[in-house]
Amino acid sequence: MREIKHIVLHCSATQPTATVESMIRYWRDVEHWKNPGYHFVVEANGNVRSLQPVEKPSNGVSGYNANSIHVCYIGGIDKDGKPADTRTTEQLATLKEIVVKLHRQYPSAAIKGHRDFSPDTNHNGKVDKWEWIKTCPCFDVTAWLKEENVF
Repeated sequence: MREIKHIVLHCSATQPTATVESMIRYWRDVEHWKNPGYHFVVEANGNVRSLQPVEKPSNGVSGYNANSIHVCYIGGIDKDGKPADTRTTEQLATLKEIVVKLHRQYPSAAIKGHRDFSPDTNHNGKVDKWEWIKTCPCFDVTAWLKEENVF
């Protein structure tokens, strides 16, 4: 088993109506990836799809995949195509369940959003909003963990 240092939360950067199958086609046909982008994808109705065993890397965050588990909710784009937290009540509940389960299995792993891997270009010790390479997952993971009393 590989060493897990990060549990990373993502959005698919699609409308909430997108399908897992359309995401897989995109990775295969456009990106030409051999592995999926995420280990787990949470559909709008809260159903979870497992796309890759956690023992194998997926393509969630370039440079960090060897030691990360990636969890994605379908959505993250509003009706105008702009980044937005579109998580449904069902997705919120399922994301919480997955994070709790993974944290129990990998207690030393840091739980972060994709955007938290952006570089700290001004070297102030935190990644500011203007430094984000991506807005994914379109919510503040640390604040959400506190709000939901996940730990």
